[in-house]
Amino acid sequence: MSFNKIIIVGNLGRDPELRYTPQGNAVCNFSMATNEKRRDKNGDLQDITTWFRITLWGRQAENASKYLQKGNPVYIEGRLKLDEWTDRDGNTRQTLDVTATDMQFLSGGVRSEEMSAAAGGSNASNEFSTSSQPTETQESGDDTGDDEIPF
Repeated sequence: MSFNKIIIVGNLGRDPELRYTPQGNAVCNFSMATNEKRRDKNGDLQDITTWFRITLWGRQAENASKYLQKGNPVYIEGRLKLDEWTDRDGNTRQTLDVTATDMQFLSGGVRSEEMSAAAGGSNASNEFSTSSQPTETQESGDDTGDDEIPF
């Protein structure tokens, strides 16, 4: 048995980019950073930033594109993959890629009021979540359930 799941709480490093596959499925990509403080050898606090590339599918992708922007805090769950590639100078580089299965918008972003209104009006908190996985039906272009509210 094996298991691959990652939970990330961080901030967007760039605005989400939404596109559609030839089959009409929404896919959204953005970078996300987590920050932590660690002491170096001299005892001084250092900021450590870890970058991730996030991929979302379906309604989740459309919601991210609509409500998120650079700097917004977000909670992501998904599957982690390490990609290695060679840059133009011949150096080996690595990228942490996450295919998201769950997403929660966190309060404090520029569009929090808009997200709150979309989540149900004045009694809603400044958070709402979506959950979606790229299933075989999503990848094949089956739009079943697209008329449902995504949250």
